[in-house]
Amino acid sequence: MPPFSIQTPLENDKALLLPLQDSDFEALYAVASDPAVWAQHPNKDRWQREVFANFFDGAMKSGGAFRIIDKATGEVAGSSRFYDYDEAENTILIGYTFYGTRFWGKGLNPSVKKLMLDYIFQFVDKVQFHIGSHNLRSQIAITRLGAEKVGELEVAYYGEPSKLNFVYELRNFAAHKA
Repeated sequence: MPPFSIQTPLENDKALLLPLQDSDFEALYAVASDPAVWAQHPNKDRWQREVFANFFDGAMKSGGAFRIIDKATGEVAGSSRFYDYDEAENTILIGYTFYGTRFWGKGLNPSVKKLMLDYIFQFVDKVQFHIGSHNLRSQIAITRLGAEKVGELEVAYYGEPSKLNFVYELRNFAAHKA
C-alpha cells in the first residue's frame, strides 16, 4: 500500500491529477472564467477573477487539491480535491470539483472520481461529498457512482457565505460503481 497522502499524483487512461501549484492559477482560471461552469453551483460568481482567487487560495491551503489534465487533449480540464480528513471517523470529503464546459459529457468526471475513490479507499472507510442543493448536475453524477444522500448541511466554503448543501456518501469500494 502506498503511504497515505491526500495530494499524490493520480493517473488513469483519461485523466492525470497533479498536485495544485501556485503557478497553475492562470491555466485554471482560464477554465473557471466561464459563468456556465458555475451556473448550478451555490456560489455562482466564481467565474469572477477576484472570487476565483479566493477559491484558488482555499484550494492551495487545503493541501489536497489537484489540477485535472484531460489526457486526450493534454489540456487543463478543471480541478478537484480531497479535504477534511477525519482520522477518528476514518472519512474524507471529495469536492470543490469543476470542469470546463467543453469537458462535460465526455466521461471525464466519472473517470476522475473513480480514480480518486480507488486511491482513497485504500485508507478510509467513508467518502462524503457536499453538493449544493440546487446543483442537479452534480447530484445526478454522484448518485451514478453509487453515493447516497445522507443529510443536508449549511456549508461555508472557504471565504464564502454558507449555503445549503446535500451530503452524499460512499461507504466502501464495493458500493462505488464507475
